[in-house]
Amino acid sequence: MRLALFDLDNTLLGGDSDHAWGDYLCERGFLDAVAYKARNDEFYQDYLAGKLDNDAYLNFCLEVLGRTEMATLDQWHLDYMRDCIEPIVLPKAIELLAKHREAGDKLVIITATNRFVTGPIAQRLGVETLIATECEMVDGRYTGRSTDIPCFREGKVTRLARWLEESGYSLEDSYFYSDSMNDLPLLEQVANPIAVDPDPNLRAEAEKRGWPVISLRD
Repeated sequence: MRLALFDLDNTLLGGDSDHAWGDYLCERGFLDAVAYKARNDEFYQDYLAGKLDNDAYLNFCLEVLGRTEMATLDQWHLDYMRDCIEPIVLPKAIELLAKHREAGDKLVIITATNRFVTGPIAQRLGVETLIATECEMVDGRYTGRSTDIPCFREGKVTRLARWLEESGYSLEDSYFYSDSMNDLPLLEQVANPIAVDPDPNLRAEAEKRGWPVISLRD
């Protein structure tokens, strides 16, 4: 069975789920809108430029999980899915997932965004296997810290390698779809790297290497 790996943000979604989560919290008044949004936007620009300090970002974005009751977080996430995620689910992404599913491929979403945010999104997209940045939990509550290797840049390669060993799958004839130059380390590992609505740096790299470039937004 072939592997079909998918980045999530700006690949299967027409936006960034992590950034949208921060915007949702600010717009609903759950966070200091001015201070949080300014910092969130700064981190997002660093991500797009390929210079994100991921440790600093995780400390920033997971802090709210550590000081909020689970029941409240779950309700917020339901509203967030309805208001922020459903509008950016791309019909062509659904078609692409269906194409690989019908071909008998194993679908995996692999994302730097944390599992709290992305778990329900993967379910919405019908993808059972999710490799994401993990949020630490103690006694049934989030601590506001991450655990394990963040699923970002080379960390995606490391986390995937562990999953491959545990699951018995291999990268033979595998696919990976991504929009971001940050995913170059993993794109270099698969048999079929595909740039999806890529950022300028990845577009240039894909053209140089002869990788397919597609759009799910046309």
